[in-house]
Amino acid sequence: MGTDLNAPLGQNRKVRPARRRDLRSFLGYALVSLCAATVIGLSAWSALSPDGLIHATEAPELASKGAASGDASATSGKSEAAGRRKNPLRADGALSGAHVEEMLTNDGATVTKYTPRSREGGGPAFIKVGPVRGQDPRMAALPNEDLLEDSPQGRLPITGPDGLRPMDQYARPWSGARGTRVALVVGGLGLSQTGTQRAIRDLAPEVTLAFAAAGNSLQRWMQDARRDGHEILLQIPMEPFDYPDNDPGPHALRVSLSATKNLAELHRSMGQITNYTGIMNYLGGRFLSNADALEPVMRDLGKRGLLFLDDGTSAQSLSGTVASAFDVPHGFADVIVDSELSRGAILRKLDELERVARRNGTAIGVASAFEESVAAISEWMQEAGGRGIEFVGVSALVNDPQQK
Repeated sequence: MGTDLNAPLGQNRKVRPARRRDLRSFLGYALVSLCAATVIGLSAWSALSPDGLIHATEAPELASKGAASGDASATSGKSEAAGRRKNPLRADGALSGAHVEEMLTNDGATVTKYTPRSREGGGPAFIKVGPVRGQDPRMAALPNEDLLEDSPQGRLPITGPDGLRPMDQYARPWSGARGTRVALVVGGLGLSQTGTQRAIRDLAPEVTLAFAAAGNSLQRWMQDARRDGHEILLQIPMEPFDYPDNDPGPHALRVSLSATKNLAELHRSMGQITNYTGIMNYLGGRFLSNADALEPVMRDLGKRGLLFLDDGTSAQSLSGTVASAFDVPHGFADVIVDSELSRGAILRKLDELERVARRNGTAIGVASAFEESVAAISEWMQEAGGRGIEFVGVSALVNDPQQK
């Protein structure tokens, strides 16, 4: 028969070449392996370069390669765009305490990453800020070492390397409101232990205390006053008109002395304590009226970042004129509170001080640390505070050229 229907099963059948079947199997396995390798490669690339980020420093290289080959593909076009759009990067460490890294994405966007920078040492980290007004109360009794220089006359105040002035560092903070403001200055501290203790104990922290350069234990009293929140001044003895009948004491500044000698005497007094915002005259009618004698002193105060307060006892004083010429912060007392030493007279003077403040917006009153003065001022301040008066340190009311 012409068919193979009757042939035994599996006999006389054409056998296909085994080589072709093996080749197809091999190609199938190779294709599967290639796909698997592609998937693994893409996964690894994604893990190592999340979000498809390209470091900005690599972008110019990619752009140059694309330009050299003339490849017009979309990928090289994006790389070229990224290279062209890249702005100059900030140097590492442009932000203090941080490592800054900028990267470009494939679409040309810039991504900035900030990571902490490791620092040496295990101690506390100190953050520097710009000049500020006032001192941390916890550190008020200690001087800022950056605002001191060593000299044969002692440690003298100076303006800091960043422009911070002792006047600003040791000033008593205040609200900044432009209401009626009064500064009260009580001087003569350090001359009497009992009077000094009474003034520091009984007067409100808003009162500025002035220490006499000729006083005793000044550093100790200064620290007590600063801990209680007082702003302080240093009283410098100066020659009065009736000198030597009226003697301001040793190391006084005098018209007859040379500028070098007067500066040496000034620095000797200034080296007695630290942490003061400025100086205030003790007597000094003749000295303050002599521009030639006063000029070197004002120059020195301006250089050191200190204010000058004139107690207002001399109508011929040129302190304001000379201080303005050298951009020295300066002020004048409006009222001498205890020119008459009785409670009633002092309270009347304090009421006059209030009227001046309401008329002008500000007023400065001065007094000495007598028992009657301290008691009357303490009593009056409690009442005046309820009438809307803000009591401030004297540095807040002086004419400061740097604040114009």
